[in-house]
Amino acid sequence: MKVQFGASRLELVQDDITRQIVDAIVNAANTDLAGGGGVDGAIHRIAGPSVMEETRIRYPLGCPAGDAVVSSAGELRAKFIFHAVGPVWRGGQQRETELLRSCFRRCLELAEKHECDSIAFPAISTGVYRFPVDLAAENSLDEIRKSFTTLVRPKLVRMVLFDAGIYGAFARVLESFVIG
Repeated sequence: MKVQFGASRLELVQDDITRQIVDAIVNAANTDLAGGGGVDGAIHRIAGPSVMEETRIRYPLGCPAGDAVVSSAGELRAKFIFHAVGPVWRGGQQRETELLRSCFRRCLELAEKHECDSIAFPAISTGVYRFPVDLAAENSLDEIRKSFTTLVRPKLVRMVLFDAGIYGAFARVLESFVIG
């Protein structure tokens, strides 16, 4: 699914984020930037050990939830990896929505700063961090849409969603933007 917002495009695809050919790939990282399972593990397996070493040296204190840091992309077909730390869902009373939106905003700001014309995001926090998928879709896509009015780059934002259920949730929200 592709939707044009002025000069920028938002795409949804069901695929493996490590196969994307974009300027920046967003990693759903943990606060220690220590690698893990899911998207994080897949990205580190393909990118290779140099990325983990780089983040350990550049960010010894890790990265707080709601923020993102940049590294090289190692063996990925991208220029950069933006390591975004999403919130763990705790019932919605601990600023989780605000922190999720902040992750997306920070990555989009990093894309502009590093002159990235294209970026690929996973569904941050919807796996082991248990953020409700419908709520994540609504807030993630709205934050991306808002960025198109203020940032020059990126021109292409691709949400890379691993399974059909998550793709469907994001597609419903994106359709509501077009229809609404």
